[in-house]
Amino acid sequence: MAKNLVIVESPAKAKTIEKFLGKDYKVASSFGHIADLPTKELGVDTEGDFKAKYIVSKDKKDVVRKLKGFAKDAEMVWLASDEDREGEAIAWHLAEELKLKKEKTKRIVFHEITKSAILKAIDNPRGINYNLVNAQQARRVLDRLVGYELSPVLWRKVKGGLSAGRVQSVSVRLIVEREREIQNFKAEASFRIDAEFATEQGKSFKAKIPKNFDSRKEAEAFLQENLGSNFKVAELTTKPAKKSPAPPFTTSTLQQEAARKLYFSVSKTMTMAQRLYEAGHITYMRTDSVNLSEDARKGAKEEILKAYGDKYAKSRQFKGKTKGAQEAHEAIRPTNFANHSVRADRDEQRLYELIWKRAIASQMSEAQLERTNVKIEASKHDKLFTANGEVLKFDGFLKVYLESTDDEEAEEQNGMLPALKENQPLNNKYITATERFTRPPYRYTEASLVKKLEELGIGRPSTYAPTISTIQNRNYIEKGSVEGTEREYVQFVLKGENIKENKLTETVGSDKGKLVPTAVGMVVNDFLVNHFSNILDYNFTAKVEQGFDDIAEGNEEWTHMMKEFYEEFHPQVLDVAKNAEREVGERILGEDPETGKPVSVRLGKFGPMVQIGSVEDDEKPKFASLGPDQTLDSITYEEAMDLFQLPKELGEYKGEKVEVNNGRFGPYVKFGKKYVSLEKGEDPLNVDFERAMELIKEKEKADAPIHHYEDMPVQKGVGRFGPFLKWNGIFINVNKKYDFDNLSVEDIETLIEDKKRKEREKLIHNWEEEGIRVEKARWGRFNIIKGKTKIELPKTTDAENLTLQEVQEILEEKSKKKTTKKKAPAKKTAAKKTASKKKTTTKKKK
Repeated sequence: MAKNLVIVESPAKAKTIEKFLGKDYKVASSFGHIADLPTKELGVDTEGDFKAKYIVSKDKKDVVRKLKGFAKDAEMVWLASDEDREGEAIAWHLAEELKLKKEKTKRIVFHEITKSAILKAIDNPRGINYNLVNAQQARRVLDRLVGYELSPVLWRKVKGGLSAGRVQSVSVRLIVEREREIQNFKAEASFRIDAEFATEQGKSFKAKIPKNFDSRKEAEAFLQENLGSNFKVAELTTKPAKKSPAPPFTTSTLQQEAARKLYFSVSKTMTMAQRLYEAGHITYMRTDSVNLSEDARKGAKEEILKAYGDKYAKSRQFKGKTKGAQEAHEAIRPTNFANHSVRADRDEQRLYELIWKRAIASQMSEAQLERTNVKIEASKHDKLFTANGEVLKFDGFLKVYLESTDDEEAEEQNGMLPALKENQPLNNKYITATERFTRPPYRYTEASLVKKLEELGIGRPSTYAPTISTIQNRNYIEKGSVEGTEREYVQFVLKGENIKENKLTETVGSDKGKLVPTAVGMVVNDFLVNHFSNILDYNFTAKVEQGFDDIAEGNEEWTHMMKEFYEEFHPQVLDVAKNAEREVGERILGEDPETGKPVSVRLGKFGPMVQIGSVEDDEKPKFASLGPDQTLDSITYEEAMDLFQLPKELGEYKGEKVEVNNGRFGPYVKFGKKYVSLEKGEDPLNVDFERAMELIKEKEKADAPIHHYEDMPVQKGVGRFGPFLKWNGIFINVNKKYDFDNLSVEDIETLIEDKKRKEREKLIHNWEEEGIRVEKARWGRFNIIKGKTKIELPKTTDAENLTLQEVQEILEEKSKKKTTKKKAPAKKTAAKKTASKKKTTTKKKK
């Protein structure tokens, strides 16, 4: 056994580090956190000192057992988890759970996985930093208190199965408030004046009047003034300008730029960055520092001199603006600047190249520009046209990299202007006056939400990706595909001696891939803002983050912070649970003309819906689901009443009724037991029998077998994850190397055989008589499968050596749990029914 045991969080990191250390070192992985708060109880002593109860999760018991064995045989244990607060807490849990003695335990940290960094860390060990541990405990406990106490209130007052979180709920609030700003926005029109001029040599350039005209009348009058006018250059100014590079990446700027340039989601960026870090290609990717170490700046300079030359190099250090940023840490950078790219998965490679370019550009010279501003006067009025041009004299850092922007209204980069001089006459090609409208605020993208959270001081680098994933998984937010509406606008064109009016149209309000709140998200947000405005206050959330920083620096006791918070928070939760009204986002739209009953819109069990009548009525209320483009806030009375025309019977086909309706997943045509979705934006009320038959025939054609293999039909289709084949109950993805529309028999059979081979390779055990098998699953895990039952086992399981008896015991335990869960609600339901009967009887007696 090796004398030294090094424990890291991930197997990938363990493999990389093992290459740098000799035979005296064994490197093992803890597979992330080994202990956490229990899932079925609060796990925090709220009546005492807020001590947290940590337990080893089931899937980590084997890991802990193995690590204990390794630690027992080692002379020294090196805790080498990440250098942030989470990493420090992992080191602490390892020391506690493995019962490590202080004299044979050392803590080491490094921000890059290179040989020199690892050996330097071994030479400079330290103890566990309990200030960082306590800062992480404070975050974990505070978030547990908020989530554990608020979620049951939401179940009772809004809808079952909901949950709340400190940072997540604030993120949802930002998105909901932005959506309401958009809904309440009233566009104002004005007229923008653009023109094109040409020199006597025929070189053209564009110019504009800087200020828009408020009305159509003023715009037309201005064009009239230009009839027969002569134009010349009134003023020409040229001055030098500089453009400086952006600092190297922090976690949030990497997430933003990867979204803008590579179209990665925030969680994908962090997954790719984690892999690059563990492979030793980049420094630690959870940081809010923009610093580069002296060695890094030297390495960058050497590469710039070698690749671009002396005039491109300029060493500089940046100062971060983030509150609580740990300046001792480094920005994200390559571990070796000589590597312009790396051999890795294509997306990892693209992210690495982005990091390399940004880091190397930060140590390069400014770009030298020459900016020209031209003012053009007309002989018949005193308004001046302006044109701007930009000439790049020296590219500097632009040779490598230019930062993108979130500003969707940013003007296009200025181009070059022809050679001009003052008083030079110009020919006018045309002048246009185009009606333009003010724009509502833009919906957040993942990148712009991260930017906003960072500006407000909410969350920290490690929280952004899980926060955004969580609010989407909980169905509070979705990546919307908002269809736009057509809008007419007017354009007047002056050409020669004529003014012509054009009526044009544009699509406005369309958004793809932006964050849009769902009905559930809006109702939950309204409830929390109404009753817990202090928790959802942006300043409160930022103040909490400052509190965590103070604990990390040893300036505040974490339990004192918890006590202060809980003494105010807990009574508030009890009060709301007892006294608050239910919140379903209900809005009365009017009266039903037939019955005189109220027509309302609200959040129901299966989503937003309209309702005629109420539960207090003798007759059961009528319900109808909202369409995919309708919201609780925006639906009108007329639109609501139209929904009650559904389901609409259209006719018969093959002896089966054909009808159109709205459902949980959007509008559809139903024929027998088959459902066919309408196309996006298609109104179910406008669908006639002819259109329904088109859709049904398309569905039948799509479902028809394209081939038979081993006497079983092969079908093809397109799903969430792209094109696929279906054969023998198996779905087979068809990758881009195949022409999906023109698959040959050979292609089909190759795809099926490849899938069969993969299925055989992932099979570990197959007990045919019992109908049980064990297979490899994604992310290194394993599945036990019996009929429709699937049980996922952790990656730490020794799946090869599982016996049939062990597998049967796992299945039996799973079925027992299911039975227990099913029985429990039945009692509650029975109790509720009894209670409601008693209430009814009492009312009748009275």
